[in-house]
Amino acid sequence: MLRPTEAWSFLTRGAAQLKEAGFLVHIPEALADFGGAKRLRAKVRLGARSVIDSVPETQAGLDGTVSADWSLMLGDDALSVEDFAQMASLKHPLVAWKGKWVALDPETLKQIQTVIQASRGAGFESMTKGEALAAALTGTARIPGVSEAIEVEVAGDFGAALEDLKVLPDKPITQPASFQGQLRPYQLRGLAWLEGLSRLGLGGILADDMGLGKTIQVLALLLHRQEQNSQHGPATLLVCPTSLLGNWERELAKFAPSLPVFVHHGNNRDRLPATFKPHTLVLTTYGVVRREADTFAVHPWGMVVVDEAQAIKNAGSAQAKAIRKLRGNFRLALTGTPIENRLTELWAIMSAGLPGYLGSESQFKERFATPIEKYRDPDAANELRQRIGPFILRRLKSDKSIIQDLPEKNEMKVFTTLSREQAELYQYRVEKMDEELDAVSGIERRGRILALLTHLKQICNHPSQFLKAQGPYRGRSGKLDRLTEMLEEVVEAGERAIVFTQFKEMGDRLQVHLQEALGFEPPFLHGGTTREGRDELVRSFQEDPDSAPVLLLSLKAGGVGLNLTAATHVFHFDRWWNPAVEDQATDRTYRIGQTKNVQVHKLVTIGTLEEKIDALLESKRDLADRVVGTGEGWLTELDDDALRRLVALDPDAEVLDTDENGDDSGPHPAYRQAREVAP
Repeated sequence: MLRPTEAWSFLTRGAAQLKEAGFLVHIPEALADFGGAKRLRAKVRLGARSVIDSVPETQAGLDGTVSADWSLMLGDDALSVEDFAQMASLKHPLVAWKGKWVALDPETLKQIQTVIQASRGAGFESMTKGEALAAALTGTARIPGVSEAIEVEVAGDFGAALEDLKVLPDKPITQPASFQGQLRPYQLRGLAWLEGLSRLGLGGILADDMGLGKTIQVLALLLHRQEQNSQHGPATLLVCPTSLLGNWERELAKFAPSLPVFVHHGNNRDRLPATFKPHTLVLTTYGVVRREADTFAVHPWGMVVVDEAQAIKNAGSAQAKAIRKLRGNFRLALTGTPIENRLTELWAIMSAGLPGYLGSESQFKERFATPIEKYRDPDAANELRQRIGPFILRRLKSDKSIIQDLPEKNEMKVFTTLSREQAELYQYRVEKMDEELDAVSGIERRGRILALLTHLKQICNHPSQFLKAQGPYRGRSGKLDRLTEMLEEVVEAGERAIVFTQFKEMGDRLQVHLQEALGFEPPFLHGGTTREGRDELVRSFQEDPDSAPVLLLSLKAGGVGLNLTAATHVFHFDRWWNPAVEDQATDRTYRIGQTKNVQVHKLVTIGTLEEKIDALLESKRDLADRVVGTGEGWLTELDDDALRRLVALDPDAEVLDTDENGDDSGPHPAYRQAREVAP
């Protein structure tokens, strides 16, 4: 005969050890799952009671509370606190209770006692809407000091709203009669999702792939709201990069001409009006919102839409803080890249759509970012997916169930070689690294590493860019020569191409060189291009058959908001070292309206840091895929040895035999010139 403590020890440890040793162990069916004992657990029922909120029911977002009723469960039966106290007083891990075995694991016992104490404390008779939503979507709730997740059940209006939330894209909805065009089936699903979130007073992120029509889905929602109540309706605020104002105005005129529009932008703009016509769409920019943060924050907007929301991925930036201050009954972030480098970017963007839902930034880092990024914790990743799933709508162009008539996109690496001049400049700059990094640390070290990376990328592009000199250009850069050859083939075939570079000064050099090589000057769209000039460049490239068939773009100015489907070739001359940003730039061409296959060419210089970082880039795509990397800051955290391995020129790297003068003997003159003029 075993005492209860001995039986518990046998069930939890001894039986398993005996089975592993080859013994046949018979356990009564009632105890077969430890086992088999009726397990004691805590449970919370959300939404069963009405709660008088301190905020109006019309208040949007996560304000307000949901009732929380805590209980104990013995198998499928409820257990009173009094019965639990009586069982616990027996101080045995295995108890026969009313004809049933009950397992009272000592650790579980402590946890449940903590739950009981907490549930009787002030504030535990309800949860905030955000806490309740997170608990209901994951199926578990958490209490400070309790490691085990607590089972969740939903009821009442809250339960009904939750079920509605889970199927929003499947709700039938009719395209607004005033919408000038025809929404595709997946866009109608997007409209149903947007309308449902708006109706429930929540918010989210429309994260459709670039080119799938996020803009027209938003316009359809605005028209739907206008048709529901044409006489009344607060204004909608839409914040976008300055470069996209013209695009929004054109799309409004084309698809939603019945919507009143007010553009708040420009140096001579008037003060923001206190009132607007019903359903007015107020267009403004991040810069204006940042400068007039207090004015925008006090205005009660019906909707707040944040376009290209990756612009606020840095939660500590002034414009991100200004966006979080905005008040709107429905808040929506638009971005094709909800995660670029780090999960905290998702937190920042979600804070624009559903403020407070993911807790504070520090809480998010502790609960999700660190476990997922550092330890690749699948449970944390799964819980985050469950939490954010209903609030992020993400469709990809590669999914044939979404869009069947988009042609193929073929991506290829174009590996190029260094000229002898480039190789010597590259080696010189690497050798100089050690003396520069010696005895510096912190911000100063990071700044010097970024300068080093920039110089090496410039050398890989063309020696003249690093040396801050002008031409000649031909024959001095393997990368430039290969780009020229490929563009000659594109032009000869009667096709069109866009070429991205992250450097304005390299774009200027490309413009000069390609005019000489191709016989025409390709236009160059960059940060200094005026809004009117930008619109004309795009119009001419898209519509004028006699315009230059090659368009140069700086990655920052031309990587978002453009429709360049006339091109069938995309060249990334130098790499941004961030796959999400490169994809976003490529999608200027590979989007709805494209009827031909698109060729994407990514130029990589063999034997340099470009080739080594290219191998690392592919792994950065994994983070976004598991949950739903802009910049090079992650490289500055490398230690000296890792950095040295990264930037070292491969001794086996092939180098072009001659320079532009055909001379292949002795040190290249550029080596001496670099010592004189390079930083």
